[in-house]
Amino acid sequence: MTELLKIDNLVTEFSIQKKRVSAVRGVSLQVRKGKTLVILGESGSGKSVMLRSILNLKPAGARISGSIKLGEEELLTKSPKEMEGIRGNRIAMIFQDALSALDPLYRVGEQIVETIAAHRKIGKAEAKSQVAELLGKVGIPSPEERMRAFPHEMSGGMRQRAVIAMALACKPDLLLADEPTTALDVTIQAQILRLFKEIQAEYGMSIVLVTHDIGVAAEMADDIAVMYAGKIVEYGRARQILSAPAHPYTVGLIEATPKRGQKGKLSAIPGQPPLITAMPEGCSFADRCPMARSSCREVTPAFTHYGEAHIAACYLLEEEQPVAQ
Repeated sequence: MTELLKIDNLVTEFSIQKKRVSAVRGVSLQVRKGKTLVILGESGSGKSVMLRSILNLKPAGARISGSIKLGEEELLTKSPKEMEGIRGNRIAMIFQDALSALDPLYRVGEQIVETIAAHRKIGKAEAKSQVAELLGKVGIPSPEERMRAFPHEMSGGMRQRAVIAMALACKPDLLLADEPTTALDVTIQAQILRLFKEIQAEYGMSIVLVTHDIGVAAEMADDIAVMYAGKIVEYGRARQILSAPAHPYTVGLIEATPKRGQKGKLSAIPGQPPLITAMPEGCSFADRCPMARSSCREVTPAFTHYGEAHIAACYLLEEEQPVAQ
């Protein structure tokens, strides 16, 4: 088996204004062993909800259905107690805001020790030694001293490194990263992305990284899943999607990315994504698509294969018409 994680027809529903609405709508994808899958899309597309659904993290009243398999194990049928043994152990998550992810009342070292103690039967002294080693591994200087620091005493980049150390504490098989560099300046962002590559090479783990940044996707991805309005609209190898995008939405995202030396007006995708409380019939991107026709607004297009391991949901591909670039 080459897939570590396999998601099939994942639906995540919430109760809003006495109605059931879906933030994730029938998502199917795979995460290959030792590879990085980037989930790419605008804010509000359902990327973060999908990531939390993998860990069965949901607010009261929410419902998750479909299938999520880690290896041969179905996660959606696990009990809360069983999921506690998986979260932070076999699957770890790095949240977007490192300051919110750390408890302000406890020292950073104590919080990482607690993570190790929850899943490993080792003494406190050994756990502290492991934490110091982890902090050094992720590039935090004077790790023994930094262990005693509170979150507010660290810079944004150092806090993010501490959160990464916490995620690595139990050597997970799968690392989920939700916009891990959004709040960081470009220099620190580059350092964090390089760190992800180094730890992936050392631990052999798979990574699912959520971002809206084409540059981050190009730097990190082995595979890319483009998400729009709760659905995957294009999925395949990163090199194929970035060099020959098949879906008009993916084309729009790439064209809207500033190029070095570019002059004149930047390209933009017109309009706004639909509200999950008022999702249109047919293709959700039709109202913003320059190539839409009447059929796009009637029935949701199925996936069409567009080369090796590359699929996209667009009627233009069914008709074998090139997508404008």
